[in-house]
Amino acid sequence: MYSRYAERTGWRVEQLSASEQGIGGVKEVVFQINGRGAYSKLKHESGVHRVQRVPTTESGGRIHTSTASVAVMPEAEDVDVVVDPNDLKVDVYRSSGPGGQSVNTTDSAVRITHLPTGLVVSMQDEKSQLQNREKALRVLRSRLLQAEQERAAKERADVRSAQIGTGDRSEKIRTYNIPQSRITDHRIGLTVHNVADVLSGELDAIVAALSDEEQRRRLAALSA
Repeated sequence: MYSRYAERTGWRVEQLSASEQGIGGVKEVVFQINGRGAYSKLKHESGVHRVQRVPTTESGGRIHTSTASVAVMPEAEDVDVVVDPNDLKVDVYRSSGPGGQSVNTTDSAVRITHLPTGLVVSMQDEKSQLQNREKALRVLRSRLLQAEQERAAKERADVRSAQIGTGDRSEKIRTYNIPQSRITDHRIGLTVHNVADVLSGELDAIVAALSDEEQRRRLAALSA
């Protein structure tokens, strides 16, 4: 959904890492979106998205519910987060995956541990150890920035009150009901009936409604 929205908007998508479940499907994927206004439009997507559907293997027609957690973080530049090389523990190891490929015949995988916080980031998608290291550092800086932003937000109640929701992963921010082609964003009470279109990247109406609500709350906070 997000990659298709990015394509429609003219943004560039770069997958940083992905892991699949043994039974099929994606367990986790980390990707970067580059483009004007990308973060401001997508920042409200953070949270738990609930999907209600009837799987093809369901003979009784019962609706199954699953969830996907989404975290949206701005990319941290060097000026945003200063990472002291002395605070990093870098381990290199042989990539796992299908045999017979050069990606897993050399010690190209990289695991970086940020000692002060205990954060660990691993990368093995690239054949080059240097490329994996650069990707891991980018993700690490972004996660450190997110942690700092969350700490600062807790200290500034006035800023938090102007936000839409808390961004906490325990919140179900949106429900996608596939059988009824209904999507409901619980934070603003918005309901649309075009699941197929939204999953194909037509997020403009939802994104615009969330941005309008953020602006309304900010103005209300300023006038209070």
